[in-house]
Amino acid sequence: MKRTLFTALMISALVFTGCGGVSNRVTTQPPPPAATVDHVFLVVLENHSFGQVIGNPVMPYLNSLASAHSLAANYFANAHPSIPNYFMMTTGNLETFDDNFSGTITDDNIVRALNSANKSWKAYVESLPSTGYTGPSTGTYLKRHNPFAYLSDVTGSATQAANMVPFTQFGADLAAGSLANFVYLVPDSQNDAHDCPGGAVTCTDDQKLAAADNWLKANIDPLIKSPNFGNSVLIITFDESVDTDVTNGGGQVMTVLVGPHVKAAFRSSTVYQHQSVLRTILQLLRVGDMPGASAIANSMGEFFQ
Repeated sequence: MKRTLFTALMISALVFTGCGGVSNRVTTQPPPPAATVDHVFLVVLENHSFGQVIGNPVMPYLNSLASAHSLAANYFANAHPSIPNYFMMTTGNLETFDDNFSGTITDDNIVRALNSANKSWKAYVESLPSTGYTGPSTGTYLKRHNPFAYLSDVTGSATQAANMVPFTQFGADLAAGSLANFVYLVPDSQNDAHDCPGGAVTCTDDQKLAAADNWLKANIDPLIKSPNFGNSVLIITFDESVDTDVTNGGGQVMTVLVGPHVKAAFRSSTVYQHQSVLRTILQLLRVGDMPGASAIANSMGEFFQ
């Protein structure tokens, strides 16, 4: 998605004030989560606003999760286009505004933090060509939606790179109960509401959203219902809102939390951004290292029992 000059100027201001986070300026933070969990799952969808998703009948499954579990109703992405938002969720920094970026990120990041705390991670990436693939986008796999493929901790280690696997492996790992502490689950570009489903040249936003909802129903519902979900938290968010929404950098997006420790039918009005998701993932797993802006971001502790 292309940025307007206004968006670029606004993002520059946000970077100056704290890596793109309005929540960085909040002086009274909610308490950290009291829960300690075995697994945190993160799903990221694409390019739609809060208003396009919440209450939209073409997304009955996601809306059912938002109603029954916890909804962050005042949550904002950090920037346009996509890639800085994915980096904010993994490094706590915007890193780049170039969706075609092909370099390596050496900043502190979620992989380094997890490894230092002896916690495991795994990324199940739909349409990833092969295990450990760090090459460019191909087909419906968009590298910019897989931030792990840029991290020096991953690209410089065959062992770490092997934690990036095609999504087809997820079902078997779930059934076997062989799940990492942190699990990244990402659909390909035809199932994450980025592109038209089925390779169509044109389609409506509702058709994109319906395809994403079908993917969630097919792949995330079995996770939630699995006995191996157990002591876990699931977070579903969108990378950015529509281009015309530049509020707080990347516009308002929907974020929902699910799990046995998560409050039922809870709706929060606290301002959050992607660095809060990074902070919350690490806090739930009792990891001390908080990369980048996650160190000063609002904790999402109010969502937990």
